[in-house]
Amino acid sequence: MSGTLLVLQHIACEPPAAFEDELRDRGHELVRVELDEGDRLPDWRDFDATVVMGGPMGAYDEDAHPWLAEEKRAIRAAAHAGHPIWGVCLGAQLLAGALGAAVYPGSEAEVGLLAVELTAAAAEDPVFGAAPASFPTLQWHGDTFDLPPGATLLASSSAYRNQAFVFERAYGLQFHLEVSPELATEWGEVPAYSTSLEAIRGPGALDRLVAEVSEHADATLPLARDLFGHWLEQVVGVPDKTMG
Repeated sequence: MSGTLLVLQHIACEPPAAFEDELRDRGHELVRVELDEGDRLPDWRDFDATVVMGGPMGAYDEDAHPWLAEEKRAIRAAAHAGHPIWGVCLGAQLLAGALGAAVYPGSEAEVGLLAVELTAAAAEDPVFGAAPASFPTLQWHGDTFDLPPGATLLASSSAYRNQAFVFERAYGLQFHLEVSPELATEWGEVPAYSTSLEAIRGPGALDRLVAEVSEHADATLPLARDLFGHWLEQVVGVPDKTMG
């Protein structure tokens, strides 16, 4: 395997971040596609795996963003073919929707550094098996999803049961372990994000959120890299090119 991954982005400020750092430190490359900017969707078969990142739109917003329909068709075909997928936030919702689950607005927004609890099944999973039973992670979403048919639930939070799942070689993570304080600050500069954040958490919400991300970065960023590294090794099957 070449170790080249396809990255599907839906806004420039939501890159793979710490996941990308882990990939590049292992000597691998990525091809980044910004679908919201009109980039063409490549054939997933040309890559060892696909990473699907977050964005401000809903997974069900095909009328406003027609390219979402093609993206979900590709994700569905790839997941059912056993192609490795790593979906984050919107990426997890797109994966769930592509696999036949409902995706919809939740009863309340989940925003902040909040605890996620692993399920019993996670202990046997090749990616999540070595993770702590509970850990803090950045949440920034209003939508949620049902567990897709045939998927295994890996993590839950007090607000939303479906926080992480696996379907064959495809993983969906509702939460953001990969975000650094600098990236969280950049998110706050996106008008749609800042307006939403202040509506949910009040004036000064961005400064408080960045402080929370900074406080927990020593735990969240290494865990992000560790989980993604296990996925690369155990699921994608790409060796670390930096090792002799």
